[in-house]
Amino acid sequence: MSYETAVARMFALGHELASMPAQKFDLAHMRILLASLDHPERKFPSVLIAGTNGKGSTAATLASILHVSGLKTGLYTSPHLVRINERIQVNGCAIGDEDFALLHSGVDRVAEGLVGRGELPWHPSFFEMMTAIAFEHFARERVEIAALEVGMGGRLDATNVVEPCVGVITDISLDHQKYLGDTVREIAREKAGIIRPGEALVTLPQQPEANDVIGNRILELGARAVNAVPYVPPVSPGSAEYLAKVGDPARSGEKNRRFFSQYPLQVMGRQILVESPLVGRHQLRNIALAIATAVELNQQGFARITPESIERGIGETHWPGRFQVIAAKSGWPEIVIDAAHNPAGAWALRCALSERYENRSLIFVFGAMRDKAISEMSEILFPLAERVIATRPENPRAASPEEICRAAARTGVEIEAVDDVRKAVERARSLANEEAVIVIAGSIYLIGEAMPLIGAEL
Repeated sequence: MSYETAVARMFALGHELASMPAQKFDLAHMRILLASLDHPERKFPSVLIAGTNGKGSTAATLASILHVSGLKTGLYTSPHLVRINERIQVNGCAIGDEDFALLHSGVDRVAEGLVGRGELPWHPSFFEMMTAIAFEHFARERVEIAALEVGMGGRLDATNVVEPCVGVITDISLDHQKYLGDTVREIAREKAGIIRPGEALVTLPQQPEANDVIGNRILELGARAVNAVPYVPPVSPGSAEYLAKVGDPARSGEKNRRFFSQYPLQVMGRQILVESPLVGRHQLRNIALAIATAVELNQQGFARITPESIERGIGETHWPGRFQVIAAKSGWPEIVIDAAHNPAGAWALRCALSERYENRSLIFVFGAMRDKAISEMSEILFPLAERVIATRPENPRAASPEEICRAAARTGVEIEAVDDVRKAVERARSLANEEAVIVIAGSIYLIGEAMPLIGAEL
């Protein structure tokens, strides 16, 4: 089977949530599939990371730390930006086309056999297939540890068949209510489904309802809570106290300009300088979770993780499409791309834009999935904009530009509807002067479609 055929067969299963309520989550089916593959998920230790926002950033930062520490490291994330291969990485390199096609063929053949014998009621979903392929790849590559991002929820997510040595829960907020519940408490119950009896769970204090659910679940299972608070910076980046400690990155040389957060921190009895390329104050919490997880892994016997490797790994983190800044070039102004796909993500983007681009004109290109809180996101983001161009990425779940305009009517901001993403980006370019900033935000599918158009690197 060719790579192109394998990818086409994957998308024919229904991309991500498009096929879900017909095929409900069921870990029993995932376990049957993996048993027939000789349980690849049991052949490497893992860290399982759940949450609403920040789980991808946390996973990417942790994977970078582990790789720099000399550990052969797997990273599984979702969704992808441009190519499906991005979801499955070993030591920062995406799975190759030939390997993907080979593994897909093997997993698909096993799945069809199970359906034919009546051991599965239907073919595994897109995400179940992706997860099984990732586990097979990590097992064959003999990774020493893998950072696994939960796709959605936690309790019944396909990734939750592993027995992780550490669990992590990032910030929880409202998202995917159709599948996870209408309140933070209900959603937190789903995320807390990754907690294991007697095992470590790394988290930070957050909304009271989420704290209550997570705390009670830890007590019920006799799990061990690991608080990442000691690794949150003691001073706020940008404050006078902060600048007195580490200087102003914008004025302190070319090396520092690639880092958006810099602060000293005590880690494992040593002081390190945290220098992160991830933008936004919300990333400080994700970095803290990654550090706390790395320290916990060190205490569990991963002795190659050191303060020095934690410091270097944070600095070498690569997580494109999340407040990624593309410098101005010939014919183009500065551009920011960010997958702010829910209200919490929109607030994080608004804060980062306000800090970085005060008094700059912002032109938004915005697209979102129809099942997202578009009205609330528009009320958070659009007041920052001089002009908003609503568009629609190529996804069956995407809201039309007209639907976005109606949802955002209360903002009072001038919104232009452009159905094609390429034309929307070109329209923003035509409106922007050399001092303006184009902000392409909303769905990760919009970001992935726009990246090749603006020359953004993965």
